[in-house]
Amino acid sequence: MPFANEIIKRNNVTILGSGEKTLLLAHGFGCDQNMWRFMLPALTAQYKVVLFDYVGSGHSEIAHYDQVRYSSLEGYAQDVLDICEALDLQDVIFVGHSVSSTIGLIASIQKPNAFSQLIMICPSPCFLNVKPDYMGGFEKSDLEELIDLMDKNYIGWANYLAPLVMGANNSEKLVGELSGSFCSTDPLIAKTFAKATFFSDYRHLLKEAKHPVLIFQSSQDALASTEVGDYMLKQLPEAELQLIKAEGHCLHMTHPDIINQALRAYID
Repeated sequence: MPFANEIIKRNNVTILGSGEKTLLLAHGFGCDQNMWRFMLPALTAQYKVVLFDYVGSGHSEIAHYDQVRYSSLEGYAQDVLDICEALDLQDVIFVGHSVSSTIGLIASIQKPNAFSQLIMICPSPCFLNVKPDYMGGFEKSDLEELIDLMDKNYIGWANYLAPLVMGANNSEKLVGELSGSFCSTDPLIAKTFAKATFFSDYRHLLKEAKHPVLIFQSSQDALASTEVGDYMLKQLPEAELQLIKAEGHCLHMTHPDIINQALRAYID
């Protein structure tokens, strides 16, 4: 285990606020900790909040990137566990956006004592359609085309994916910010993370969850349909689902006040 200060620097860890309870906020694919900024004022007034960037994202130290490690979500879960160990975190409330919901689930199963609750914003344990039992939303061939587009036209890929993720009818500024975030990520790192995100299937882990889970589901989400949320609710041992009337996959950015209010009510 590297020294705590190395991990803090490696993952660009930020600690804000103070309170008896600690929230660990984990960003999604192609994003960084800045995406949580709309929720922070309300959260830091009440809780200790830990933010970070996965290695390869945001202002993390790129020199620590290892393609083998980060070709699966377990590599990202190890980042989470390293941060928990470096900061000596216990009973933390993990808040994960999109794929980080699964990453948090992996980490929490590996080291249950570090966590107390999991909050998942627009999660999906598998983005693939696995007929006839499960419809994750995408055919494998469609996702392969999307990955191919990253090689052929990386900016075009970012400009196509951003409105799909954010919700085309949401703020153009936010769509542009997400596209810019995609573009600022090293293409090889983005492609490796994309494959780990979109081609994995962690449905089998849902039954192994050791903590209560709150799911925030968007009523119109091109990446994670309401059927996915219902599926997770049935599979998880102890879960609650809140359906938010909204468009897009980034409720923490488009509807931060609603998420904050429901999150605080759930925690307290």
